[in-house]
Amino acid sequence: MRDFRLAHVLGFEIRIDASWFVIFFLVLWSFTVAVFPSRVSGLGGGVYFALGLAGSLLFFATLLAHELAHSVVARAKGIAVEGITLFVFGGVARTRSEARSPGDEFVIAGVGPLASVLIALALFGLAVAGQQLGLSIAVIVLLEYIALLNLALAIFNLLPGFPLDGGRMFRAVLWKMTGSMRRATRIATMGGRWIGYALMGLGALSALRGAVVGGLWLVLIGWFLRNAAVSTEREQMANELLEGVRADQIMTETPVAVPAELSLERFFEEIVRPSRFNVFPAVSGETVVGVVSVKSLETVSRDRWPAAQVREVMTPLSAEEIVQAEDPMPAVLDRIRASASHQVLVRDRGRIAGIITPREIATWLEHARQLEILERRAQPAKGKGA
Repeated sequence: MRDFRLAHVLGFEIRIDASWFVIFFLVLWSFTVAVFPSRVSGLGGGVYFALGLAGSLLFFATLLAHELAHSVVARAKGIAVEGITLFVFGGVARTRSEARSPGDEFVIAGVGPLASVLIALALFGLAVAGQQLGLSIAVIVLLEYIALLNLALAIFNLLPGFPLDGGRMFRAVLWKMTGSMRRATRIATMGGRWIGYALMGLGALSALRGAVVGGLWLVLIGWFLRNAAVSTEREQMANELLEGVRADQIMTETPVAVPAELSLERFFEEIVRPSRFNVFPAVSGETVVGVVSVKSLETVSRDRWPAAQVREVMTPLSAEEIVQAEDPMPAVLDRIRASASHQVLVRDRGRIAGIITPREIATWLEHARQLEILERRAQPAKGKGA
């Protein structure tokens, strides 16, 4: 399982990706062995560990508050927010659609750094109050350091590189100026890529000069930013190539749907064996209730197949995971990204006609790219012939 549900906050589902634990323990280690010992001397190892743990939890709580600010404003702007996932470098709000206008994009992006600044001011205020109340210097240092981190986070997030908040604000301005969200995204992701390279270079230089921990963090952050920008750029290119393409042009046709009540034994013998397909729609009556794959049979021991039913191994589907044959592929791609199963079934004239998974999309995109390359190479030859 790649992620799991942590809680519901303000109506949003909070999930933690497995990669989050990597960064959590790195932050914990950094706080425990480097940050707090350098700021408060003479404390025992157990105290430094307690400070590191408290600081790590508080820091990630402020990151969650940052993402909640985005999500609350996005919901107010009419964008469906499914929840928030905390992962290796912070968090991301899971939305079903993009902002509807440059103004909405600018406000939704800008509220994140604003929230971080307000959190920093609140923590600085608590630190000052703590001094007046005579709290331990360790607690005051913890509050001040997390406040500084949030201030740094706000400033860093304002850099004009997508997918940073500043990059999204930059994209909103370009979108307003050019009238094209796609062109704006292309430029903003280019900025994110080069900022990532710059951070990696700066981090490597810092590490060589002796600031190993700080330099390593800059390299990791730059690497993540560069990869996120490249990923967004690829998604944008995919959307452009899929423009004007229908769902039924990409889908893999499927055989007759499998009754959910069918035994796994009969499913294997009567449907899987004679078929060339690996995934099948599962139905209960006339309603599609899920998909069942050949691989899912591995989850049940062979001796239980005669008694076990397809519904026990199928992946349930929601209404959002069924599209129409004529639906445009950019919209279908959004559905697949938002889907827990990362696939959709295609309905044509009332029946399930096919399935689309990332494999079908990747195959089609590679074919489209190859055609583009061949066409570009053929253009000069046409010019010479003329």
